[in-house]
Amino acid sequence: MAKQTTINYTSAHSTDIQNPRLRILNKLKNGEVPMLTFMALPSVRMAQIVALTGVDGIVIDCEHGNIGDDAMHNAVAAISALGVSPIIRIRGPAHDIIKRALDTGAHGIMVPQINTPDEARQVVESSKFPPQGMRGQGSAFPAIAHGLSTAEYMKSANETILTMVQIETCAGVENVDSIAAVPGVDLVFVGPNDLAQSLLGYVPARGDEAEFNNAIDKIIAAGRAHGKWVGRMVNDGVLAKEAKKRYDLVAITGDTKAIQNWYVAELKIARS
Repeated sequence: MAKQTTINYTSAHSTDIQNPRLRILNKLKNGEVPMLTFMALPSVRMAQIVALTGVDGIVIDCEHGNIGDDAMHNAVAAISALGVSPIIRIRGPAHDIIKRALDTGAHGIMVPQINTPDEARQVVESSKFPPQGMRGQGSAFPAIAHGLSTAEYMKSANETILTMVQIETCAGVENVDSIAAVPGVDLVFVGPNDLAQSLLGYVPARGDEAEFNNAIDKIIAAGRAHGKWVGRMVNDGVLAKEAKKRYDLVAITGDTKAIQNWYVAELKIARS
């Protein structure tokens, strides 16, 4: 697990706040490995179905998924109501996009393709209320998914919302130590497919490529060196079980792939 360090910055790593609704954060703080999955389909019912599978968190994929603002809000409400942590993967590090995602009540954000420490600092600044950041307040919705009043949410959000940055490019790997060092970055997340494409020129990685494996090692080492949690995505439970040995958080594929895989396997049996 990631080592805990003393930092003079309000964050999920240093908080003493106890909120039973924050399932992912609570497991990370307790040294457990939360299991997540991705959701790309814009449906409250899909959100509920996936939330009842036993996952600890669902990444609502607003980067690659078919999810707009309405579906994003509805998914957060449905997921959090069932005791699971909603995380939103946003399209990029723009201030207005981060603000919009957090105003749903998400328990955290995942930001793709972070390549420099300046980008990481921008994400943190947009994620936190003053004095740590520049996030604005004006919505009643964020507090609901945290089970709090607006006043309580305003006091706790800066130190309970998880800020996750994805490392998935050559530049991200090159700068990962300085990215992980940014105060307020809580978790560094490996994006294995884009990382393979950036480093190797093909997807998926076979797993035996030295360049790819060295990059993974460097990302994990940077997280550990700066006391940050580290996570990644894998394709199935077998790989997730193995990944738990090295990572603090693991995401297992997503709704579209799970549906497709089930039908392909069952139809193969039926037609055999």
